[in-house]
Amino acid sequence: MKKLFYILFFFLPVFGFTQMDLYKDSPLNYTWKYIGNAGFSAGDAVYTCLAFSPSGEPYVAYSDGANSFKATVMRFDGISWVNVGNAGFSAGDADWTSLGFSPTNDRPYVAYTDRGNSSKATVMKFDGTNWVVVGNTGFSSGEADYPSLAFSNSGEPYVAYQDFGNSEKTTVMKFNGTTWVNVGNAGFSAGYSSNMSLVFSSFGEPYVAYYDGGNSGKATVMKFDGTNWVNVGSSGFTNSSVYYPSLALSPSGEPYVAYQDFGNSYKATVMKFDGTNWLIVGNAGFSPSMVAYISLAFSPAGEPYVAYQDHANSEKASVIKFDGTNWVNVGIAGFSAGVAYYSSLVFSPNGKPYIAYQDDGYSSKASVMAYGAPAGIKEQQQQQLTFYPNPTKSKITIETSGALTASYLVIVNIDGQQLITHQLTEPKTQIDISTLPSGIYFVRLTNDKTVEVGKIIKQ
Repeated sequence: MKKLFYILFFFLPVFGFTQMDLYKDSPLNYTWKYIGNAGFSAGDAVYTCLAFSPSGEPYVAYSDGANSFKATVMRFDGISWVNVGNAGFSAGDADWTSLGFSPTNDRPYVAYTDRGNSSKATVMKFDGTNWVVVGNTGFSSGEADYPSLAFSNSGEPYVAYQDFGNSEKTTVMKFNGTTWVNVGNAGFSAGYSSNMSLVFSSFGEPYVAYYDGGNSGKATVMKFDGTNWVNVGSSGFTNSSVYYPSLALSPSGEPYVAYQDFGNSYKATVMKFDGTNWLIVGNAGFSPSMVAYISLAFSPAGEPYVAYQDHANSEKASVIKFDGTNWVNVGIAGFSAGVAYYSSLVFSPNGKPYIAYQDDGYSSKASVMAYGAPAGIKEQQQQQLTFYPNPTKSKITIETSGALTASYLVIVNIDGQQLITHQLTEPKTQIDISTLPSGIYFVRLTNDKTVEVGKIIKQ
């Protein structure tokens, strides 16, 4: 009853609303919105990776299906998504693209598995005019999969990867200004590893999380102490095998890892290191069902957020956060137009969560969405979504004054389960909901510009 009262209170002011600000500080402002056009890339966008420039512009790197799956980077200029340099700038296919900005020269860098160079690691940066190779192309000793790029406090680029030149173990290399050199020993993990996630602490220590084949596929986190790679807590600290481990450090410096938890029906679990032990954050397996493509990030307030492909919601994108007691949805679960692959969750400089992903709802192209009304982003034109009669016993009429291009209407219950999906082709549409039980339902209308949300009551 308490949950139902909260939802009623939250949505009571209107029965239908748009993505525009209704009034200052309105809670209705907080919905997931497309940044620019949905599906903005020229073709398929694989391995999407999101980062913000120091000036606050969102950039996305990906393997570009419109350019032979070479690397492409695009940025949002406040109105539209534009290429950064040439599209498809890598020598060959670019897999596992990882994007970051140097803290010293503010340039975007991209690390990737370079299929044009024997699948070794390559890093390129944009010099303001062109994409140029950092050091040598294909600098790793062998094939380098799952590369993860991060920068030291002094601006040196580091790359962690699965090293086929060292029994598929974990290796980290850095560019010292002249050449790429190993950080500690090459192949330092106990055994086969994959799904690397590399970050730096505020003290300048590199941390790496990975799937640890030397410990039954459990998660391990290690850090470099200046001489050696050492375990953070116990190696293989999870209760079961994991996949998609994503590492982030809290504002206070605690390492957190989010992952797909094999021991909990492939649901999401997050653990943190308290200085002595790895502890579960909230409940293990807190997602409603199986997840994939997990991405972890911290809000400026210190709350951990997790984005993932949500199998409880047609494999669409969902974001959930830990409020100190429970894991709660950020907006509506399954908010993307279609299946979401390669989730990349990042907070903007003004503290808004953004997610980039390969959007199966838009021909597998790239989409970026943000939660709330990000400052400096040009808002979309207002649309009016209305429902009547409301409440209703059988049929409800939906009217919208906005464009109907690729518009889909979804009716969900208070648990986020999708019950009815309908493509809108006319400004006025009547839908039969007589088979639904009495109660409160939410309506979500998505198109290539906006996501609108409203409430209906079935008597």
